[in-house]
Amino acid sequence: MRRIPNLVRASAICCSGIFTRVGMSSWIGAAASFALLACMAQPTSAAENSTLDTVIAEDPILSAGLKIYSKQCLECHGDKGVGTEDYYPDALVGDGSIGELTEIIVDTMPEEDPDLCVGEDAAAVAAYIHHAFYSEAAQIRNRPPRQSLQRLTGAQFRQSLSDLYAKFAGLQQTTWEKHQSEHGLSVEIYTGKGRKKEDRKIERVDPVVDFEFGKEGPGEEVPWDEFHAHWDGGLRVEQTGRYEIIVRSKTSFTMDFGHDSNQLIDNHVQSEGRDEFRRTLMLTGGRVYPLKIDFNQRKRKGETPPASISLSWVPPGGVEQIIPASALVPGWNPPAFQMSTRMPPDDSSYGFERGISVDVAWDTAVTDASIEFANSMRDHLWHDFARKNRKDNRSREEKLKGFLLDFVTVAHRGSEEAVQPERIVVPAMEAFEDETDIIKSVVLMTLKSPRFLYPSLDADRTVSQQAGNRLALVLHDSLPSESWMLTQIKKDQLKNERSIRQAAERMLDDARTRVKLKQMLYHWMELGPEDDLRKDDEKYPGFSEELIADLRSSLDRFLDETVWSETSDFRQLLGADWAFTNQRLTEFYGDAWKPAETDGEKADDKRGSDEWTQTIREPNIHVGVLTHPLVMARLSYHAATSPIHRGVFLIRHVMGRTLRPPNEAFSPLSPDLHPDLTTRERVALQTSPESCQICHSRINPLGFALEHFDAVGRFRDKDMNKKVNAAGSYLTRDDERINFEGARGLAEVAIANPDTHRAFVTRMFQYFVKQPVASYGAHRLDELTESFRQSDFNIKKLLVDIAVIAASDVLPESESKKNQPKNNQTAGA
Repeated sequence: MRRIPNLVRASAICCSGIFTRVGMSSWIGAAASFALLACMAQPTSAAENSTLDTVIAEDPILSAGLKIYSKQCLECHGDKGVGTEDYYPDALVGDGSIGELTEIIVDTMPEEDPDLCVGEDAAAVAAYIHHAFYSEAAQIRNRPPRQSLQRLTGAQFRQSLSDLYAKFAGLQQTTWEKHQSEHGLSVEIYTGKGRKKEDRKIERVDPVVDFEFGKEGPGEEVPWDEFHAHWDGGLRVEQTGRYEIIVRSKTSFTMDFGHDSNQLIDNHVQSEGRDEFRRTLMLTGGRVYPLKIDFNQRKRKGETPPASISLSWVPPGGVEQIIPASALVPGWNPPAFQMSTRMPPDDSSYGFERGISVDVAWDTAVTDASIEFANSMRDHLWHDFARKNRKDNRSREEKLKGFLLDFVTVAHRGSEEAVQPERIVVPAMEAFEDETDIIKSVVLMTLKSPRFLYPSLDADRTVSQQAGNRLALVLHDSLPSESWMLTQIKKDQLKNERSIRQAAERMLDDARTRVKLKQMLYHWMELGPEDDLRKDDEKYPGFSEELIADLRSSLDRFLDETVWSETSDFRQLLGADWAFTNQRLTEFYGDAWKPAETDGEKADDKRGSDEWTQTIREPNIHVGVLTHPLVMARLSYHAATSPIHRGVFLIRHVMGRTLRPPNEAFSPLSPDLHPDLTTRERVALQTSPESCQICHSRINPLGFALEHFDAVGRFRDKDMNKKVNAAGSYLTRDDERINFEGARGLAEVAIANPDTHRAFVTRMFQYFVKQPVASYGAHRLDELTESFRQSDFNIKKLLVDIAVIAASDVLPESESKKNQPKNNQTAGA
C-alpha cells in the first residue's frame, strides 16, 4: 500500500473527512462503534493485549481491516503502524476520525494503484488502523504515558526562591481578598525637615503618587516650602517580567525597594537639572514588593521651587503610565526577594513548559541565582534574624547553625529527620570561619541539590509532605511555606483525599494561583508581552501602543471577572457578549464599546479616560476572548486579517485537534495581485490545491467565521466593498459536519462541543501539573471532563480537581493509581 502523504504524520493526520460515495456511510458508522471501544481502553498488560487481539479477530470489520493492512500496508507502515526506515519512518498516530482516514485511503492508496482500496475495504482498514494504533486511546493503550522526571521550570525556580525568602523574611499575605481590600500607598506628612511625631500633620492613603504641590503645599498646616513626606506600602506585581520604575521629581528624595536596606534611587542631594530617575527590575508575578519614598522639600537660598513627584512604571508589554492604585498596597509589607537573574526558556513543545533540559545555560543561571540568594540571605535574612534574636542566650555561631538547618529543611521540602540538613551545614561551618563563606556554601549546596531542583524526588517523605509538596507546586509553582500548610504537614494531616481537597480549596484564593492561571490563559490564547502588534498606520490610524496597552488591560479585567466570579464559567470565556472598555477604546472601536448603563447612570457619565467599565451587550461583536481585539490583532497580518492563523488557533487551542506544520513555508498572496478579491476569496484561492485542502478543509471554515473582524479587531460588514461572508463549519471527531454563521455561531458550536471541553481540561492539567493527564490513569481525562460539565464548567472547581488528582497520587490507596501501571520515573515524556 502507498505511504500516507506527509500530512499524515505522528500525531498529525489533518484531512477533510468529507464522504461522497454511496454505501460507505453504514460501514463508517459500524467502524465508529469500535472507535468508541478504543476510547474506553486502558493501558493494557500482555493478557489484555491478547484480549484486544481477540476482539479484532472476532469482529468482521476489524478482522477484514487487519487482513487488508497486512497485505497492502505492512511493508511501508510496519507492525502496528510504527513505520519502516525504508518506506515510511513515522508512526501513524493522530486524532482524525475514521471517516477522515477512510477518505484519504480512498483518494491516495495504495500508491501504485489508488483504486485498489476503496469502498468497504477502505472503511475496514481505516477502522482497524484507528482502533489498533492511530487513535488517542490506542496510543495510550500501546504506550502508556509515564510521569517524567523533571526539574523545576524557570517559573517554579523563581517562585520557590521567592517563597523561601518570604519564609524567613516574614510571610506575605498572598490571599486575593487582602490584595483587593485596599489600594494606594500610606503617607505621613510632617512640617520641617524630619519625622518627629509632634510635627506629623497628615496621615492618609494616596491612590497614586502624582503630585504638583505648587505653592498650596500638601495640605493645611504644612508650609509648601519646607516639609517631609513619607510614602510606605508595596508594589503588587501580577506578571513576571521586566519592569521599568520611573520617578520624576525636582525635589530631594530617596526610594527603597524590596527591603529597607535596598536603596533603589538616591536623590538625597538634588542634582541640578536632573528630574527623571529610571530603574529596570526583574519582578516575579504574585508578589508584593515593599517600597518607601522619603521626600524632602527644603527651603533654599533665594527662590524655592514648588515640590513635585510622580511614580510611574512600564510593565511588560506595556507603555509608561502612573502606577495605578490597583497595583499599590498601603502600609507595611514584608521584604521580598528581587531576583535579577533571567532563567533560560524551558521546553514547551508539548504545549506546556517542562523542565527536562540540563545544559550549561541552565546550570549557569541556577548558580547565578543561588549566589544572588546567598547575598540576600547574608545581608537581609541572617542580619534580620540575628537582630530579632539578639536576646537569645545561644552564641552567634549556634544561632547561625540553627538558622541554616531550618533553611535547608524548608528548601528540601521535608522534615529535619528526612532531610538531615546537618550533612550540608556542619561541613560548611567546619570548613569556613567567615559567615559570608558559610552562608554561600550552604545556599549553593542546598539550591543546586537534586533535592531542591527535582521536587518529585521525595519518596522518603511522609505522605502528607509529598501531598503538600505537590499542591504547592501545582497551584503556586512553589514549595510549602505558609505556616498553616507546614503545620498540617508536620501533624501528618494530608493523608486522605478530603483533607487534600480542603487544602487545595484554601490555596486557590491566592495571588500566585491567579498569576499562574492568567499565564495559562495567555498561553492558551497565544499571547505574550513581547508580541509585535503594530499595524499599517495608513489603514489603521490610531492603533497606538497606548491603545494596545489598554487592550491588554481590557482583556486582563475580562479574564479576572469571568474566571474568578462566583460561577467561574468557561462558557462565558468563549461566549460573553460584553467586554471591558474605557474612553480610548470606545472612541476607537465605536458604539459597541460604549459603557453599559448601570444604576441609573448614563453611559456618557462613565467615560473618563482612566475609568474601566463593562460595555453594552452586543452578542455579534462581543464573543468572549474569541473576538477580543487583542486576540484578533495577534492573529492578523500587518495590513490584513489572517483566516489561516485564526483557524489554526481555533482548531488546535479551542477544539484541541492536532495539525502539523505545512511541508514548506509560504507567504500569503498579496492583495495587489488580486485587488478585487476579499481576504476570504484570496485565502480560498491560495489553499485550493488538493494537497493543501487536506488540512485547510479543516482550518479555513473556522478562520472564515471571524472575518467580520479586521486586523485590529474592529467589526466590519464589508471587505473590498463586498459583504463579508462569515459562514463556517467544523468537522467533529465523529465525522459530523456542523455549519454555523459568524463568531457567535462559532462560539455556540465550540461551547457545546465535547472536543472543546476535553481540550481545555487537557491544557489546564498539563499547564498546572507539567505532566500528561493520562499518566495519572487512562480514565482521568474522561473523569475530569465529566466533572467539569457537571459543575457547569466551573474553572475554579476544575483547578481544584486537578490539584487533588496530582496530590492524591501519593496516597497508598489513591484512586489515581488504579487501572494503571506503576509510574516509573523517566527522563522524557
